[in-house]
Parts: sequence; C-alpha cells; structure tokens
Amino acid sequence: GEAPASTCYGTTSNGRLENGVKLPAKGNNFQAYSLILHGAGRTYVHSEVHKVVTSAYTVLDQTHPDKIFVYGETGWATGGRFKPHKTHQNGLSVDFMVPVVDENGTSVPLSTSPFNQYGYGIEFDAEGQFEALAIDFEAMAAHIKSLHVEAQKRGIDIWRVIFDPVLQPFLYRTEAGPYLKTHVQIPKKKFRGRHDEHYHVDFKIKCQPL
Repeated sequence: GEAPASTCYGTTSNGRLENGVKLPAKGNNFQAYSLILHGAGRTYVHSEVHKVVTSAYTVLDQTHPDKIFVYGETGWATGGRFKPHKTHQNGLSVDFMVPVVDENGTSVPLSTSPFNQYGYGIEFDAEGQFEALAIDFEAMAAHIKSLHVEAQKRGIDIWRVIFDPVLQPFLYRTEAGPYLKTHVQIPKKKFRGRHDEHYHVDFKIKCQPL
C-alpha cells in the first residue's frame, strides 16, 4: 500500500517532517545529484511534494523526451537542521540542478562529483555558460511550469523559486516564460548563497505549528 501521508511542521527555515518520503534515485529522464548522498538520506520530501516532483518528470518525459534532469538536495526524513542550507527543514524545499546542454546542444546531466561539491561548486557566468556547458533555459522553464501545473492539480502551490536574478531574464524569454511570469513567484532579490547552478523551489502546503 501507499506510505502514510507526510505531515509538515513549522516553516522551511524552522521545522520538521513526519513520514518523509525519499525521492527515487533515478528515472527515465532524471537522476539524483549523488547516489552516495541520496543513500545518506539527504533527499527526503513531503509525500505531496514527492508526487508533484515525480509526476512533473513523467510529463516532461512525454513533452521534452530529449531532456535530462538532475535534482539536488531536499532534506532529512524527519526534517530539521540541514547544513549547509538555512531552509529545507520541513519537506517542502527541493533544489534542482540547472538542466544543461553541451556544445552540440545535446541535453546532458550536470556533472556532479565531490570535486565540484556535487554540482553546487559550479559557477555559471552572466550568460549561463560554464566551460562547454550552457544552461538549458527552455528545459528549465518547462520543468518549473510542469511543477506548478502538477502542484495545482493536487491542490497545492509553489511559494517561490529562488534563482540568480542575473539569469532570470533568460528564463522569461522561453516558451514557458510567460506562464512563469504569471503563475510563479521568482523573487528578484539576491538570496544568501549562489543560485546559478541550481534553482531552489519551495512548495506551499499547510503545515502544523511547530
């Protein structure tokens, strides 16, 4: 049978989680940023977030079959402090590594290893370039739109998406750009830490007080 539904408590920056669910290590068109860290329990989310994230990948497998996606850190099974992140405490935060294309325009997984802090150490320039890789803004916008559509289907929402303000204009110039402008809050302010190699998504679900 299905695992019991999760309950979140408090906020993303001061909270905990009951019955957290682990995201799958990989699927047809996606993979975790690190099998080791996935194994270490750093990819648990609220059960509703799990359904949204996995169903968005299923949709993208149909609509953008040539695109490959990598997700990053989410949180512990029981939530709580999740270093080095300030948030990710109640199962509603997910880091997604930016989808990238190589010099031939082919979608490839962002290389994540201990040598680049599992992807978090990669720095893209103001044009979204890093060595021979370029951020695939079309794939990224389609993914965020898909997350929002799937969340709405389940009666929940996206609270915000944190992504580098310098790179945001490229996101809005995509096919799904106008949808994002209307439906998804992507604050223009600069947040602590870098957000060019990943976008941080906070889902909006009613949580119990801590």
